[in-house]
Amino acid sequence: MQLGDARTGKLAGNIAAFSRTLRRAGVPVDASRIVLAQQALQCVELDRKPDVAAALEAVLVSREGDRAVFRELFDAFFRDPELANKLLAQMLPRAEGQAERPRQRPRVREALQPQRAAQMLKPAEPDKEIDLDAAMTASDAERLRQADFNQLTASEYRLVERLVRDIRLPVPAVPSRRTRAGWRGHRVHWGHTLQGAMHTGGEVMALHRLQRRVQPLPLLVLVDVSGSMERYARLLLAFLHAATRQAHGMRIRRDVFAFGTHLTDLTPAFRLQDADAMLTEASRAIDDFAGGTRLGDSLAALRRRHARRLVGRRTLVLIVSDGLDTGEPEELARELAWLKRHTRRLLWLNPLLRFDGYAPTARGAAELHRAADGMLAVHNLSALQTLGHAIAALIQQ
Repeated sequence: MQLGDARTGKLAGNIAAFSRTLRRAGVPVDASRIVLAQQALQCVELDRKPDVAAALEAVLVSREGDRAVFRELFDAFFRDPELANKLLAQMLPRAEGQAERPRQRPRVREALQPQRAAQMLKPAEPDKEIDLDAAMTASDAERLRQADFNQLTASEYRLVERLVRDIRLPVPAVPSRRTRAGWRGHRVHWGHTLQGAMHTGGEVMALHRLQRRVQPLPLLVLVDVSGSMERYARLLLAFLHAATRQAHGMRIRRDVFAFGTHLTDLTPAFRLQDADAMLTEASRAIDDFAGGTRLGDSLAALRRRHARRLVGRRTLVLIVSDGLDTGEPEELARELAWLKRHTRRLLWLNPLLRFDGYAPTARGAAELHRAADGMLAVHNLSALQTLGHAIAALIQQ
């Protein structure tokens, strides 16, 4: 391993270059972590690779899902002999039957291609954004539609984050308690009827009626921002921000919360028109991102502090989570029962449905499955594009 010597300046340069590689792979590394990495390496023997790897991982990795990416990049960047031989074999012509290429995560493959990654990180010019989609072949577009959000490369993730904002979620519309003048309805609108009679010499020629207004169902959305949902949460927040703004030409009443170890109200952030501004404000508000999951405690906080957000029994509740709850299942069952009594439908949007034969066997997932009126997939673009029709079908049941 060639980390270099701190006295010759190679150590600092190598750490900085490795940090840039981590950032290309989507691992958040700022200047303060780079300084900590240099300080950490002064506490270990540089000729002991496991100690060096452990020291760097401790200060450069803050999310559980990035640990495997860090380890693969560390082995490749600091010239692991076995991996280097495999990478060299990839560049040389080889006959059939030779060793297979080493499997690497998409984020790792992309980060190890500096020139390509640097081009992807350049700000996209407005007149070239259309060319990006136009240049994409039909097979590439279909692959991206079917790709799991958790398996996207860093550049694909940024592209999908823009694409989800163009998907709409046609929330079903139902008759409301408010009425308006019309020709259908059981009650006569005497005001309009008599006003019309004034133009015909006081003779009633037609009966105007009161008909109920049609409005989209009010929405209450709970988005899981725990560690297991880390790659899904940002994309789904961007999707929900754009998709639930209007339906049937009318603004949707929506309340949005994030939950991990506790409940966070994101409704003020969702009032912002710009999706990037919303995501920035949501990031400031959420202080338990990539942590644990305690849905029962979060629902209890919803009941105590925000029960008025539920409009009668007309609210459509969407719980976006993988169901990997760490709280007490009894409390979760109790709070879900209360929530279901005060809503029209309770739907579970679960990214784990990407697995064939998935069954909610975890304790929290089992309680959520029993309480929900339906479980729908939200793990890729294709699933989001059909989500509205699936929700409408469940509402009509």
